[in-house]
Amino acid sequence: MCGIVAYIGKEQAFPIILKGLKRLEYRGYDSAGIAVLNNEPALNNYKRSGKVSELEDFASDKDTSGTIGIGHTRWATHGLPNNTNAHPHVSTDGEMALIHNGIIENYDSLKEELMSRGYVFQSETDTEVLIHLIDDIKKKEKVKTAEAVRIALNSVVGAYAIVVLSKDNPDQLIAARKSSPLVVGIGKDGDFYLASDATPIIEYTNEVVYMEDEEIAIVDRNEGLRIFSIQDQEKVPYIQHLELQLEAIEKGGYEHFMLKEIHEQPRSIKDCFRGRLNVDEGWVKLGGIKDYETKLANAKRIIMIACGTSWHAALVGEYLFEDLTRIPVEVEYASEFRYRNPIINEDDIVIAISQSGETADTMAALNLAKSKGATILGICNVVGSSISRITDAGSYTHAGPEIGVASTKAFTAQVTVLTLMALAIARKKGTLDDSRFRRIITELELIPNKVAKILEKAPKIEEIAAVYKDATNALYLGRGNSFPVALEGALKLKEISYIHAEGYPAAEMKHGPIALIDEEMPVFVIATKGPSYEKVVSNIQEVKARKGKIIAVITEGDTQVKAIADHYIEIPDTDENLTPLLTTIPFQLISYYVAVMRGANVDQPRNLAKSVTVE
Repeated sequence: MCGIVAYIGKEQAFPIILKGLKRLEYRGYDSAGIAVLNNEPALNNYKRSGKVSELEDFASDKDTSGTIGIGHTRWATHGLPNNTNAHPHVSTDGEMALIHNGIIENYDSLKEELMSRGYVFQSETDTEVLIHLIDDIKKKEKVKTAEAVRIALNSVVGAYAIVVLSKDNPDQLIAARKSSPLVVGIGKDGDFYLASDATPIIEYTNEVVYMEDEEIAIVDRNEGLRIFSIQDQEKVPYIQHLELQLEAIEKGGYEHFMLKEIHEQPRSIKDCFRGRLNVDEGWVKLGGIKDYETKLANAKRIIMIACGTSWHAALVGEYLFEDLTRIPVEVEYASEFRYRNPIINEDDIVIAISQSGETADTMAALNLAKSKGATILGICNVVGSSISRITDAGSYTHAGPEIGVASTKAFTAQVTVLTLMALAIARKKGTLDDSRFRRIITELELIPNKVAKILEKAPKIEEIAAVYKDATNALYLGRGNSFPVALEGALKLKEISYIHAEGYPAAEMKHGPIALIDEEMPVFVIATKGPSYEKVVSNIQEVKARKGKIIAVITEGDTQVKAIADHYIEIPDTDENLTPLLTTIPFQLISYYVAVMRGANVDQPRNLAKSVTVE
């Protein structure tokens, strides 16, 4: 959620940090701030509610000099989004500044104790508690800043990624993490960069260290990088090489990142199965789970845990796995999973799905499953993310950076990986005969071209969007594996256009939602050819009888639904198991065009964050 950027080196820190914060705008935020230490040394702290551009304007005539600094974009948890609650927070004497991503769960009790010692709080945040706690320990114990941070974190309950700047050591930054991501970039000639993810760093270096839970990093201008545990045990930093390319996080000529990412899907789906699928030789191989294929094939139960769009991908996965592998699958909201005392057995397979690999609720659910002895696997997009490091094995989606808050290509990539995984296990288990297996993989290889064909219909889809841009409600209907796509379509519309939308199994419409249908209600229906086609046609007739407006996604060549729908979008025919990869594309475009026409901020919708790193 919140974004962290820090720099220490020979260059001016403020412009580097400002640019980095702009790179992190996709994470979602409501205020921004930067603190820099100049040569006096004086600590100058500038922060503003609103966008990074407002901070930039505010600081344009201020002293922003200095070669060490910290910056932050805040997504409000404790306290309103305003100038006072924005980060960085500064100690009472103005000697230290701190930025923080996460939640300090015991902040209230810590705050009471600090108030009893005379500390006065200016903000409503849990973060201000932490800077005062560090300050109190530093003065009372007469220790250096790094040691005060270490001692303070041993008193903290919750999640954090922090960076601390102190006037008493203008050549040093102190960083720490637990359950919130933090990466250290190692630049040339003693330059160091810290950030929530690699996007602000890749412009300067591709050598990074992903900090682990309960680690403290001391980044020193003269002595370099040292890493300790909060128990004070020194560790050797593990330096990794970033594969991320700078052009991947630019708009590339598109008006919005979301539109770019929608149009990248032919390539991202192909990248997802590249090297994992060979139609000529007739095989599917996922190297990341190779050592666990037998265990997966023999599993009595698979549990998929995820949040948001990833949860919808998991629902598609449930249909795929149960149909192809005949293994029972349960799909759980990660945010609810650990709070209902779930039954987890040692022979269970738990698959976590997350675009960022940092989703706090999914991490918490994984840790619970791990503690019960289950085998835990991960499907995520970000190399080196927390989920990829704590799972036993897993598969990357290779979708490339997804900057738009509303997920598009990550969803289709996740569904592609789940398809490959289900096919590999089915072949291992013997539940899929050769002719059907080859038919599915042949069709899967054609999916990128078929997605490209749908994208060519964007002008027509934009015309449909214009008709319904002023709607106040919308309903999305689907049956079978199209039901999760209906949920995803509704989520996309509400996320970026702020139109209330709901997804339902088409047959469930009669059990409540039908009461909402009138001549003002657009109803988006997935009516592709398949076993439930005639049933869906009946559902469409029920909507028409109540004057609802039908926007149908249909298979090319269909005449029956085309004749009764108010609007239709044709997609190429494919194997039924693969239809979600195609039917989701029109809904992504509908949502995008409606949001643009309503004047919404498509890439950074209000109140939302890309990487949800708090529970």
